[in-house]
Amino acid sequence: MTPLKAHNESGERRVFLESLFVGSSMSFVTLSSPANALVKGNAPPPKKSATEEKKCTNVEACQEMAERLASQQDEEMRANMTPPKVASGGSRYRDIVDGPEGNAIAKNGDDISIRYKVLKLGKRSYDGLSGEATVVFSRGYFLEDDEDKGSKMKTFPFKLGDNSVIAALNDGVPGMKVGSTRRIGILPQMGWEKVGQACDGGPGGNGSGGELKTDYVIVPTATMVATEACFDKSKLPFPSTYAEQRRMAQRFDQSLIIEVELLKIV
Repeated sequence: MTPLKAHNESGERRVFLESLFVGSSMSFVTLSSPANALVKGNAPPPKKSATEEKKCTNVEACQEMAERLASQQDEEMRANMTPPKVASGGSRYRDIVDGPEGNAIAKNGDDISIRYKVLKLGKRSYDGLSGEATVVFSRGYFLEDDEDKGSKMKTFPFKLGDNSVIAALNDGVPGMKVGSTRRIGILPQMGWEKVGQACDGGPGGNGSGGELKTDYVIVPTATMVATEACFDKSKLPFPSTYAEQRRMAQRFDQSLIIEVELLKIV
């Protein structure tokens, strides 16, 4: 190859390479410039935060989410709740409504009149007194078969300290003001359970052996109370209808609650 021809080919190659470089640079500049094209359509949805709760998609997921939320609420309630008070005889109680300032205060030996609800502990009864509970029997709230709505409200009058009345009521009512409402815990041996080791089972009992299964708790080393043989039907207050008595016969050996409103002191 002659020097002239080689020189010409080298120059052509350099021109070709320079054109490629310029072309690529121009393409780079064109691609990197901002786009101003009009795009039609819906905007993309905003991104969910990491802490945002996902929605449930089926029954099982919804149930699990509800249980988790209820558990969190339980923990918050337990953490923020003040402990219940304890009466001189050991009954735990919590005041729901405080009566007006200056009202008379009940004491042992007083003749008083109350209305009440005997309640079964609910699944989320946070401290054994507060929270959910269902009525077993009542007086004065027009909830039972022997009370007609529109008739005069029935009450339960008794003397504080009377042995015919359940011990929990005699123990938990003193100190209440007229117009106040209080929830009092009823252990079986301070309610409608007969006295004696054979019947002294259930929560807080002194019986031995076996396990007593309440609605939501298994109590170890508790006596299995023999059906209605230990059910003291002479203790007051007592349900008046057959249906209420049957409910009580199934629950007298469990922890219950009595919600009391003090109406008057005679």
